[in-house]
This record gives sequence, structure tokens and C-alpha cells, in this order.
Amino acid sequence: MSSFRIFDIAGSGMSAQSVRLNTVASNLANADSVSGDATTAYKAKHPVFEAVRAEAAGKAGQPSAAVRVKQILEDSRAPDARYEPGNPLANADGYVFAPNVSTVEEMVDMISASRAYQNNVEVMNTSKELLMATLRLGQ
Repeated sequence: MSSFRIFDIAGSGMSAQSVRLNTVASNLANADSVSGDATTAYKAKHPVFEAVRAEAAGKAGQPSAAVRVKQILEDSRAPDARYEPGNPLANADGYVFAPNVSTVEEMVDMISASRAYQNNVEVMNTSKELLMATLRLGQ
């Protein structure tokens, strides 16, 4: 495996964590929204990652690896029903439906994604430093 492929692998990890951070941001932005119908209430979204191992394009026999977002799933938990008869969005029974977003879970997920992104940046920086040191050996 070429030592330059580490940049592709770490870059794909950074891209995947960026998607994860964006879904967390979307979930947190919609955490306080309400709806008058349980079917239209916002549902938390979570990315599903998969490891990809394939032959490198154009160079047979050289494996390549990456991380990609396979899909983004909606949380299947039911929305929270709140009795708020004065709310203009309340249904005939006086209930509004809040998203199934747990702000504590989302904050933990955000910290985890941020750390994973930071780790991939460190991998890239360390690889760059090692390659530069290797080049300096020839001077």
C-alpha cells in the first residue's frame, strides 16, 4: 500500500465525521420544534457508516480503503406527546408532538464525532511529517 493512501483514508474519515456533525446539528436545531400530528413531527437522523475496501482505480493489485456514509436513518422512536391545548398547533385533543431528539445523546454524539474528526486530522499531520522527514534524509 502506498504511503500516500493514508491521506485518502483519513480524508474519507473526516468526510464521514463531517456528515455526522451535520446530522447532529440538524437534530439539535429541530429539538424544540413541535407538530400537531405525530406523523409530521421531526424524527432524529443518524448516519450509518461502512468500511469500503476495493481495488484502486487504474492500479490493479493495490488495495484501497475508505469510510463512507451508507445511509442516514430516521430514529424509529415515537415522538413525545405533550398536552398543550393553548398551542395553535395542538390537535383536537390538545396535544402537540415533539421530536424524538435527546439533546444529551446528541451532545455526546457531537463530542464523539468532533474527536474522531480531530484524530483523522492528527493522522494526516503525522503522515505528512513522516513523509517530510523521509525526504529530508536524502539531503
